[in-house]
Amino acid sequence: MPLTDIAIRKAKAGEKPVRLSDERGLYLEIAPGGGKWWRLKYRFEGKEKRLSLGVYPDVGLKEARERRDAARKLVADGVDPSENRKAQKAAKADRAANSFEVITREWFAKYSSQWVDYHGDRILKRFERDIFPWIGDRPIADITAQEVLAVIRRIEGRGAVETAHRALSNCGQVFRYAVATGRAGRDPSGDLKGAIPPAQGGHMAATTEPLRLAEILRAMDGYEGTLIVKCALRLAPLVFVRPGELRKAEWADFDLEAAEWRYIVTKTKTQHIVPLCSQALEILRELQPLTGKGRFVFPSARSSARPMSDNAVLAAMRRMGIPKEEMSGHGFRAVARTILDEVLGVRPDFIEHQLAHAVRDPNGRAYNRTAHLAERRKMMQQWADYLDLLKAGGGAITMLKRA
Repeated sequence: MPLTDIAIRKAKAGEKPVRLSDERGLYLEIAPGGGKWWRLKYRFEGKEKRLSLGVYPDVGLKEARERRDAARKLVADGVDPSENRKAQKAAKADRAANSFEVITREWFAKYSSQWVDYHGDRILKRFERDIFPWIGDRPIADITAQEVLAVIRRIEGRGAVETAHRALSNCGQVFRYAVATGRAGRDPSGDLKGAIPPAQGGHMAATTEPLRLAEILRAMDGYEGTLIVKCALRLAPLVFVRPGELRKAEWADFDLEAAEWRYIVTKTKTQHIVPLCSQALEILRELQPLTGKGRFVFPSARSSARPMSDNAVLAAMRRMGIPKEEMSGHGFRAVARTILDEVLGVRPDFIEHQLAHAVRDPNGRAYNRTAHLAERRKMMQQWADYLDLLKAGGGAITMLKRA
């Protein structure tokens, strides 16, 4: 006879396991200690097998029968319910092992040793505060662009637009790492270009997407106009000074032997030092025979007594097909600041010094122009080497540590 709820509740344990049969292979096993387990006896490929269906009363009689019927249907379809359960557990474990948070922490452990502590701590806190609570436990391969956008818009919604852009960039790094290690098929963050408005505050057009930046740099290297404009184009990303300071640069301010450019910052009227990387020195030495006897490094095409026009570099970029929405002369400052911080892990105060921004010491006093000069020399060479790596086709490599 089929079991009833009353019969189950009245059933008593014995010295040995007691089995109460229901129908179609389902039975309730009562252990000597009083525990009650639902079991299913079935045959698969000629062998008798058993499957646990849960513990009574957590799983009642009605639910036990539903689980029995589902298991019997698998048998009818040629599937062993026991093996199916093992496969489901393995899949669940695999999904948990490949969650967004797990992959992110793996990525962080791999690369954070190459960053300064301050930079790494800030990235991890950004994930823990703004990303993990919403998509951290999702299998990384299942996350859609819409899910990422919803998370990023929460950050944007509280007015932290720049943080939103950085969070999206960090997510992209994790997704690309997952793709490279075989845990995801693609980077959905790439679909969100332009979805978040640019941060306010007068930022000029600039692209920090590695592959596109590499294309722009290669186009500038291949410029077929005058040598003066070509050298200005090639030097601009390496020194990332304000456009007016570059076009008005004077040979008297350069010491090529010391690899330094010292001049007065137009905005703050303070002295500034730009360490010159080996690539910058090569460009200047190439140009020196042509303009080195005059005052200006980049003289006007009409008169060597005047610097090149403020439109010369921009006009050259537009002729090469680089749209104004993607890059401007001033944009190289934003590119350098973002990538030096978020990709190369350079200390933010070193970057701010090199941008000729006002930086204060712990006592509130302005640092002088030579502050952290040795570290800034290393940074400028590391930056130039990174740009060379991009131009050579290394856009997928996000770290470059100069020995």
